[in-house]
Amino acid sequence: MQKTANLLMAGLDAKTIRQELHEFLADRKGNGSEGTRSNQTRTFVVNNLMKIWVSPDPELIPFRDASLAFLRKNPSMALAVHWGMVSVVYPFWFNVARQIGRLLALQDQLTQTQIINRLKEQYGDRQTVSRYGRFVIRSFVAWEVLKDSQIKGCYEKTAPVSIIEPDLAILMLESALLATPEAKGAMVLLLNSPAFFPFRLLMMTGDFVSQHNGRIEMVRYGLDDELLKLKGS
Repeated sequence: MQKTANLLMAGLDAKTIRQELHEFLADRKGNGSEGTRSNQTRTFVVNNLMKIWVSPDPELIPFRDASLAFLRKNPSMALAVHWGMVSVVYPFWFNVARQIGRLLALQDQLTQTQIINRLKEQYGDRQTVSRYGRFVIRSFVAWEVLKDSQIKGCYEKTAPVSIIEPDLAILMLESALLATPEAKGAMVLLLNSPAFFPFRLLMMTGDFVSQHNGRIEMVRYGLDDELLKLKGS
């Protein structure tokens, strides 16, 4: 993910980035260790990376550009930026995270079976759900937001990363809106979304968010509740 973003920030075109990624991933596995990938696997990975950073859907370009600009200035916060980009391009990632976050709110450890069962309740009992669910879980382990326990197929959470930079926290809220079909949500629920279980977001008001992000608007409801929604949705 970071390699792809670096190539994009360097100003390379899509064709060149694709070639560079094929070369870069020829002898690297998903966890960063050395190892030969098959052409098919490498192409699958490169296509995903291109879809996330280089060639997202047109409606995601403003969010991509804002994320890239933030990443350029704050490379140490790459984990959260990449998390947001994957979430908006592949909402399945966001939903796996949400199911994991819900389980971790109830217990200190969770199993792969528990996660997959929750996903099947959401998407139906299809083989692809189990397969891609496992891929995402292993990605979370590789990203070190989950860790393997001593029991096979059982995981524990790691210490959350505090997001104290307002611009990044707002981008993460925007990613949640983009990853949600209705493109709106109560401010308090978004800030505490279980899909952000690896992070601890800065507390702020909906007014503050809408004033600092022209793509989000805030609507008041009830006495003092705030709803965030994407403009035009």
